[in-house]
Amino acid sequence: MERESTESDGLVEAARPVETRWWALRRAQSFKPVSYTCPLCSLQLHAMTDHVLLTPEGDSERRRHAHAACVRAARAAGRLPSRAEWEVTQPRAPGRLERLFGRSR
Repeated sequence: MERESTESDGLVEAARPVETRWWALRRAQSFKPVSYTCPLCSLQLHAMTDHVLLTPEGDSERRRHAHAACVRAARAAGRLPSRAEWEVTQPRAPGRLERLFGRSR
Protein backbone atom coordinates (compact mmCIF):
# COMPACT_ATOMS: atom_id res chain seq x y z
CA MET A 1 0.00 0.00 0.00
CA GLU A 2 1.55 3.27 -1.09
CA ARG A 3 0.95 6.54 0.73
CA GLU A 4 -0.20 9.52 -1.24
CA SER A 5 1.70 12.78 -1.22
CA THR A 6 -0.19 15.66 0.36
CA GLU A 7 2.24 18.43 -0.53
CA SER A 8 3.46 19.78 -3.82
CA ASP A 9 7.11 18.96 -3.07
CA GLY A 10 6.35 15.23 -3.13
CA LEU A 11 7.14 14.42 0.51
CA VAL A 12 4.71 12.19 2.30
CA GLU A 13 3.17 13.97 5.28
CA ALA A 14 4.08 11.15 7.70
CA ALA A 15 7.73 11.37 6.62
CA ARG A 16 8.07 15.04 7.52
CA PRO A 17 10.03 15.73 10.69
CA VAL A 18 7.87 17.19 13.43
CA GLU A 19 9.28 19.42 16.14
CA THR A 20 9.05 17.43 19.35
CA ARG A 21 9.05 19.26 22.67
CA TRP A 22 9.32 16.24 24.98
CA TRP A 23 9.62 12.46 24.87
CA ALA A 24 8.08 9.63 26.88
CA LEU A 25 10.57 6.79 27.34
CA ARG A 26 10.10 3.23 28.53
CA ARG A 27 12.13 0.05 28.45
CA ALA A 28 11.02 -2.54 25.92
CA GLN A 29 11.82 -6.07 24.93
CA SER A 30 9.80 -8.44 22.81
CA PHE A 31 10.07 -12.06 21.79
CA LYS A 32 8.85 -11.32 18.28
CA PRO A 33 11.36 -12.09 15.53
CA VAL A 34 11.35 -8.53 14.15
CA SER A 35 13.95 -5.87 13.54
CA TYR A 36 13.69 -2.12 13.78
CA THR A 37 15.95 0.69 12.67
CA CYS A 38 17.18 2.83 15.53
CA PRO A 39 16.21 6.47 14.77
CA LEU A 40 19.29 7.76 16.60
CA CYS A 41 22.05 5.75 14.91
CA SER A 42 20.26 4.19 11.90
CA LEU A 43 21.54 0.71 12.77
CA GLN A 44 19.49 -2.48 13.06
CA LEU A 45 17.80 -3.21 16.38
CA HIS A 46 16.42 -6.67 17.10
CA ALA A 47 13.21 -6.71 19.13
CA MET A 48 14.53 -9.48 21.38
CA THR A 49 17.32 -7.27 22.73
CA ASP A 50 16.77 -4.89 25.61
CA HIS A 51 15.90 -1.49 24.09
CA VAL A 52 13.85 1.69 24.68
CA LEU A 53 10.53 2.76 23.22
CA LEU A 54 10.52 6.51 22.39
CA THR A 55 7.13 8.21 22.22
CA PRO A 56 7.20 11.85 21.07
CA GLU A 57 4.83 13.90 23.23
CA GLY A 58 2.95 10.76 24.21
CA ASP A 59 1.76 10.14 20.62
CA SER A 60 1.81 6.35 20.36
CA GLU A 61 1.32 6.47 16.58
CA ARG A 62 4.79 8.05 16.22
CA ARG A 63 6.62 5.74 18.65
CA ARG A 64 10.06 4.43 17.72
CA HIS A 65 12.36 1.71 19.05
CA ALA A 66 15.95 2.71 19.88
CA HIS A 67 19.07 1.17 21.39
CA ALA A 68 19.34 1.82 25.12
CA ALA A 69 22.92 3.08 24.68
CA CYS A 70 21.84 5.54 21.97
CA VAL A 71 19.06 6.88 24.22
CA ARG A 72 21.48 7.27 27.16
CA ALA A 73 23.88 9.24 24.96
CA ALA A 74 21.08 11.45 23.54
CA ARG A 75 19.68 12.13 27.01
CA ALA A 76 23.14 13.06 28.29
CA ALA A 77 23.48 15.48 25.37
CA GLY A 78 20.05 17.00 26.15
CA ARG A 79 18.37 15.88 22.92
CA LEU A 80 15.57 13.79 24.48
CA PRO A 81 13.96 15.82 27.28
CA SER A 82 11.23 14.17 29.36
CA ARG A 83 7.89 15.90 29.90
CA ALA A 84 8.90 16.93 33.43
CA GLU A 85 12.16 18.43 32.17
CA TRP A 86 10.32 20.30 29.40
CA GLU A 87 7.63 21.65 31.78
CA VAL A 88 10.30 23.24 34.00
CA THR A 89 11.40 25.37 31.03
CA GLN A 90 7.88 26.66 30.32
CA PRO A 91 6.60 29.99 31.66
CA ARG A 92 4.54 29.72 34.83
CA ALA A 93 0.81 30.31 34.43
CA PRO A 94 -0.46 33.29 36.44
CA GLY A 95 -2.04 32.41 39.78
CA ARG A 96 -5.65 33.14 40.75
CA LEU A 97 -4.85 36.39 42.58
CA GLU A 98 -2.56 37.56 39.81
CA ARG A 99 -5.33 37.01 37.25
CA LEU A 100 -7.89 38.70 39.50
CA PHE A 101 -5.89 41.81 40.39
CA GLY A 102 -3.39 41.95 37.56
CA ARG A 103 0.27 42.67 38.03
CA SER A 104 0.94 45.45 40.51
CA ARG A 105 4.29 46.46 39.04
